[in-house]
Amino acid sequence: MQDWEEIIKGSYAKDLEERKTWYSSAADAYNKARPRYPQELIARVVELAQLPSKAAILEIGCGPGNATVGFAQLGFKIVCIEPNQEFCHLAQQNCASYPNVEIKNTAFEDCNLENEKFNAVLAATSIHWISPDVVYPKSADILQDNGCLILLWNMTPQAHYEVYQDLKEVYQIHAPSFVRYEDRKTQEEILKGLGEIVINSGRFKDLVSEHIACEVTYHIDNYLLLLNSLSPYLALDEKTRNYLFEGLREKIENNYGGSIQLSYLCAFQIAKKLR
Repeated sequence: MQDWEEIIKGSYAKDLEERKTWYSSAADAYNKARPRYPQELIARVVELAQLPSKAAILEIGCGPGNATVGFAQLGFKIVCIEPNQEFCHLAQQNCASYPNVEIKNTAFEDCNLENEKFNAVLAATSIHWISPDVVYPKSADILQDNGCLILLWNMTPQAHYEVYQDLKEVYQIHAPSFVRYEDRKTQEEILKGLGEIVINSGRFKDLVSEHIACEVTYHIDNYLLLLNSLSPYLALDEKTRNYLFEGLREKIENNYGGSIQLSYLCAFQIAKKLR
């Protein structure tokens, strides 16, 4: 599989119209299978960011609201910017009981936002879809002087290494470029690199980063939904993806009883606006 830096560059290098519809075919899979963000991690973010109880948050690329709900439960006013129409419909359903959440079906690049309005700008595994030359200056401009940028990250869930070695046989047949394993050290290095991008923008300072190790067990059906929500798999042609998924299903059903345990890092990064 491509190096993570190439994947990030490939995300924001896509044409804006392509980015608006990239997840359309997988919106339901994303909503059902992607891991959420632990509430204890969100509470830690609120504490370190020193968000006031009536803070106004601008969320970039809310998707189906996987992080939005966690902040909405704490009573914050949230304006969500989401370019994908299918995601907007799901976010509206998931946030229906939170009147302080407003969802706008538009791209961050196209959105006309008032300067110095928000206490925080939030992006949950989404900021890499926008060019750093655009997203960091614009985010800083709309923040109040004491405001902060909050990035949440769910790194790609990985099977235990022994299981990965078994499944690798299927990848070598159908998608050899996907043969890449992210252990904990690798995911920590990726997070470090993502934090450096924030500081190198020249618009933020005092980066604070923490992460927790998470584990989750997926039944094969939900595991394939998870894979189907990941960009590299969406980029596969349908025939190749079907053959790959059939091979993975057979392996997991025959060798692991139809379920697979995954681990990943869930992280946050907080940076203050540079005045």
